[in-house]
Amino acid sequence: MAIRSARNGAKKQSSPLGNNKNFWQRLYKDRYLLLLFLPCLVYYIMFKYVPMWGVLISFKDFKPFIGFAGSKWVGWKHYINFFSNPDARRVIRNTLLLGIYSLVWCFPFPIIFALALNEVTRTKFKKFVQTVSYMPHFLSAVVVCGMIVNFLSPIRGIINIMIKACGGEFINFMSISGWFRTIYVASEIWQSMGWGAIIYLAAISNVDPQYYEAAKLDGASRLRQIWSITLPCIAPTVTTMLILRVGSVLEVGLEKVLLLYSPAIYETADVISTYVYRQGLISGNMSYASAVGLFSAVVNLILLVSANYVSKKFSETGLF
Repeated sequence: MAIRSARNGAKKQSSPLGNNKNFWQRLYKDRYLLLLFLPCLVYYIMFKYVPMWGVLISFKDFKPFIGFAGSKWVGWKHYINFFSNPDARRVIRNTLLLGIYSLVWCFPFPIIFALALNEVTRTKFKKFVQTVSYMPHFLSAVVVCGMIVNFLSPIRGIINIMIKACGGEFINFMSISGWFRTIYVASEIWQSMGWGAIIYLAAISNVDPQYYEAAKLDGASRLRQIWSITLPCIAPTVTTMLILRVGSVLEVGLEKVLLLYSPAIYETADVISTYVYRQGLISGNMSYASAVGLFSAVVNLILLVSANYVSKKFSETGLF
């Protein structure tokens, strides 16, 4: 009888009706949190998932007057045209280099800045530095690029004035292709360092203070404490942010590049996003531009999955 009762109880617990009841109870219990999440869900459905249907035009010879359904199916034609185009090698190379340079230089700076800011003991000074470092993130791309152009002006720019004061000659930075990547990466560091440090400061604040007290008793210096305690404790956060950054290597900012580049420096400044913009909106080759954009998205997805796989294999930390 006891065995039969246990079996009946197990059947009742595992019945679909009971599971559905528990599901609706949890749903009702978390209704306010789900209501807060609803705008985010609607946004992603409307602007991220629904537009994915439009990538099919990369396999069609899309004509706006004929419509999506009436356009001729051409298969891989636009992809073949892109890879056979001499511009393809240039834009892929420029995008990869800018993405890699941004990853190598822009990713470590917020971590270093957060570690340094965490060592500041004066609260007012710390808050002031934090506020000043956050401000560039809230400036629009137009304002940032306008400041860069003014600073690098060949006649009245502050950088050229300093070069002239040191005995050098004026340099027209914005017209020399070799300077573009340096300008872009430096401006990215300045604009994103303070904002990116917020996540790492939050991770550092969760480190147990007893670890530092024990390290002090053992005679560890501040640098030794950072190396042996702080960095290992925030390693999962660093790994997660690195995976996300690797997955967006080809997503070089369209706005900043578009506002800073010119035909004179296409050799180093023209990237996939600006190439898609010119081909799709200016030239009207929507199917061709969609094919190039889909290629970039697929490569980013491959990089993201690969980085996540490598991270889980060696550090047991991953996004999924």
